[in-house]
Amino acid sequence: MAIEMKVPAVGESITEVTVATWNKKEGDVVKLDEVLCELESDKATFELPAEAEGILHIVAKEGDVLPIGAVICTIEVVGAQAAAPAPAVVVADSPAPAPIAAAPVAPAAEGKVLEVKVPPVGESITEVTVSVWNKKSGDTVTLDEVLCELESDKATFELPAESAGVLQIVAESGAVVPIGGVLATITVGADSSTVVAPASTAVAPATTHQPTESYAAGHPSPAAAKILDEKGIAASQVPGTGVGGRITKDDAQNAQPAAAAPAAPAPAASAVATATIASDARGSRREKMSSLRKTVARRLVAVKNETAMLTTFNEVDMKPVMDLRSKYKDKFKEKHGVGLGFMSFFTKAVCVALKEFPSVNAKIDGDEMVFHDFCDISIAVSAPKGLVVPVIRNAENLSLAGIESEVVRLAVKARDNKLSLEEMTGGTFTITNGGVFGSMMSTPIINAPQVAILGMHNIVERPVVVDGQIVIRPMMYLALSYDHRIIDGRESVSFLVRVKQLLEDPARLLLDI
Repeated sequence: MAIEMKVPAVGESITEVTVATWNKKEGDVVKLDEVLCELESDKATFELPAEAEGILHIVAKEGDVLPIGAVICTIEVVGAQAAAPAPAVVVADSPAPAPIAAAPVAPAAEGKVLEVKVPPVGESITEVTVSVWNKKSGDTVTLDEVLCELESDKATFELPAESAGVLQIVAESGAVVPIGGVLATITVGADSSTVVAPASTAVAPATTHQPTESYAAGHPSPAAAKILDEKGIAASQVPGTGVGGRITKDDAQNAQPAAAAPAAPAPAASAVATATIASDARGSRREKMSSLRKTVARRLVAVKNETAMLTTFNEVDMKPVMDLRSKYKDKFKEKHGVGLGFMSFFTKAVCVALKEFPSVNAKIDGDEMVFHDFCDISIAVSAPKGLVVPVIRNAENLSLAGIESEVVRLAVKARDNKLSLEEMTGGTFTITNGGVFGSMMSTPIINAPQVAILGMHNIVERPVVVDGQIVIRPMMYLALSYDHRIIDGRESVSFLVRVKQLLEDPARLLLDI
């Protein structure tokens, strides 16, 4: 019997995929859930697991573009036909009934088997990566106990157990699983001894010397295998830290090629030649883009192509704000428990200006413009895995201390990769501070579906003219990138001038003038 493997539905807006890479060859014997190939859509790359065990026959070659539902390959299920009559032969002829007696006991003890699937985590997210398993196969888990951590292109979140029972892992650490894909199974109403014991009795007679090893030991996950291939590192050189000794994606990313020192016990002349070649060698390496990086890249390109983006500039004399901070920063921290930074002043100034120029705080939805009477300010934060943009909700109602507390809280969660999707969606305007990295001037890209973004830069002492006198002042360039489809030039310039006025005279923020 041959099973047809078809292109699965991977998203409402995706109508076709491209066959990127085949991990197996024509005629190979494949196992259930073994990754056959990688498919690419215009939004994501995902893996296609085998639906049965058998012999693979490839229909679509690498580079072929297939519609959803098209046949990619077939699997000739020869193992299933051989396995089906096997129990009957064993029952009739086997002189040892012990294994047969154990087989029916396990299903009776296991009871109901519950599949643990990837939950929907956002409209634009089509797949997640299994980051870390907190439990191993065969462990007994309780209701709502955290099983593993899943990573999407936006956030890292925990997956709790839906029921108590015995866990069996399907997707190892590093595996990329589509929304709705099976991560594991939980045998409800069983304990670890009732589930694991039959398996161990079946394996022991055949290979009594292998109970300490598993199939996963020394084997890389699909994502790890690709990284090792690109680095040119053999899997045998990488210790696995995953379940059963599995080589995870993190193991592959941290792996380094073996040092060339042991290969140099040669004559002096050849050693000199080797050293010369090594010093002149020019290396390069390839790394696969992370899901977060691919998503950021795709969205930035989309913004550039789909918006009429312009940038207007101005400069701000930061001396009044800096003087105010110097005067009150100690008392401020003593009372509120947080430092008084620049971000709170900029956020308050932006909120005031957004009230006066509502189109800067709006968005385009089809043929309509949506205006917001609240200010959810997105703050660009550099996290270990890339740029993230958490949101300060209702910033117009917060004090300077409230804003600073939110900035600290969100920055800490970003560094720990603990931001939730709710904390990174729904912003109406974005502030990004390239000045912390030394940027003097830039043209920030709009964070869609928002229509404007304010860029802060470094503070540099420069000579400026004040009241006819040349003085040295701490100056900062400001940049406002905006979508010209909804924001006119007059509004953009006026908005930036208003922000400048509020920062150069902070008393306006207190007096609301």
